[in-house]
Amino acid sequence: MDLNSKIYVAGHRGLVGSAIVRNLQSKGYKNIICKTHKELDLTNQQSVREFFENERPEYVFLAAAKVGGINANNTYPADFIYINLMIQNNVIKAAHDFNVKKLLFLGSTCIYPKMAPQPIKEEYLLTGALEETNEAYAIAKISGLEMCKFFKRQYGDNFISCMPTNLYGPNDNFDLKSSHVLPALIRKFHEAKVNKNDTVEVWGTGTPLREFLYVDDMADACVFLMENYDGEQHVNIGTGEEVSIKELAETVKEVIGFEGELVFNTDMPDGTPRKLTTVEKLHGLGWNHKISLREGIELAYNWFLENYK
Repeated sequence: MDLNSKIYVAGHRGLVGSAIVRNLQSKGYKNIICKTHKELDLTNQQSVREFFENERPEYVFLAAAKVGGINANNTYPADFIYINLMIQNNVIKAAHDFNVKKLLFLGSTCIYPKMAPQPIKEEYLLTGALEETNEAYAIAKISGLEMCKFFKRQYGDNFISCMPTNLYGPNDNFDLKSSHVLPALIRKFHEAKVNKNDTVEVWGTGTPLREFLYVDDMADACVFLMENYDGEQHVNIGTGEEVSIKELAETVKEVIGFEGELVFNTDMPDGTPRKLTTVEKLHGLGWNHKISLREGIELAYNWFLENYK
């Protein structure tokens, strides 16, 4: 990519896409195309084909997706599989038909088997059963990743994929009905502090181990891969470091300054017991994360205070 290349970021308003746009702009890329859902419905094949025919983007970051936490995935599995498959199928096929030079597809580490050996290597994909709570989303994402692989194999398209770990940061979803664990904790502790509550409820036992990556680090890795990687195998993007949900909750509590107690609701599901990615491949290519978990939580909380009403 050169600084004047025509770059389409699909999903530019979301957590991931907005971070990719920020990163590209910070590096001096000048010709970035973004379309809102109202302007371009990516589940509509004809609209997507017309967009690619008219705009002719040279590079595509496919960050558009329907996403959500355990509760949303459990409640709306048909929506998660259908909408994500439609977005991926339409964008990847149009990228092929209209000669896009390179496409980066963003998956998610939830695509790995529930009981995958830890830490999770790229080659563990499709070696076991998925976590039931987000199976619909995972199957859609696996399909997108495999689609890129097969278009590369059959047609020689330069379509690559990455698997970010749990992400958080600016433009995250803080709706308690559909959010992931870290933004949910930020909102819960903030509201408890404001309302002078004595306790904050945390779902599950607090024992599951998770890895968290600040979204601006993830975006930097995505642009790095677009500039430096052409392989068929997907690449994990993460920190290679893990923390228990209990430790995470205690860190958020400290950052926000909540003085009360944590209460674990063990009637709620834990999800996968441990999820840590191997990031040796990414490190070997020359990229490492820069923002620590505590620093990232501080940045995310500051963004929440300034932007969330």
